[in-house]
Amino acid sequence: MADARRLDAASIVGLLADDDRRRVFAAIELGARGIDAVAEVTGLASAKAAKAAGRLAEVGLVVQTSGALVVADGVFRDAAREALAKPQSNEHDDVPEIDRKVMSAFVQEGRLQSIPTSHAKRMVILDWLAQDFEPGERYTEQMVNLMIGKRHADTAALRRYLVDHEFLTREAGVYWRSGGSTVEPTGSAPGGT
Repeated sequence: MADARRLDAASIVGLLADDDRRRVFAAIELGARGIDAVAEVTGLASAKAAKAAGRLAEVGLVVQTSGALVVADGVFRDAAREALAKPQSNEHDDVPEIDRKVMSAFVQEGRLQSIPTSHAKRMVILDWLAQDFEPGERYTEQMVNLMIGKRHADTAALRRYLVDHEFLTREAGVYWRSGGSTVEPTGSAPGGT
């Protein structure tokens, strides 16, 4: 049964970011109408194909019509129109121009949509995450997880990246900010007294 909410472009991309779901979706789009046909075309085990197709159907990207699996009509068109109709976000206007493109691609409404695989892009995101931690403050691992969790669900990976790239330091289960950029107070001149 499809979700009551309309699928937006980000949700569709998120669904199709999974390799199995993307393969199953492609097979259905290209004419595989049942789980056995999808499994055969994709090379997936029937259980994996059924699980991926079930998730696609659960959110309404794939529907069953007359016993056949098909891509729901107009889902992409509607998501594209909705995305184009949204006003351009000013969410990252305060970010230096060099980092704005990365932030716009990976952060929506304060949430990290995915962890960049590119080292340079990941460093921009890690610097952004480090801004949530006050210099001089000490944090338990639980607090670090809570703070990272408000930005992205994979707290373990992001916590590890923050420590490995020296944005945070960890000792005896206590964390503190040890790197990242700093924001100058408004109205102060660099190098001023």
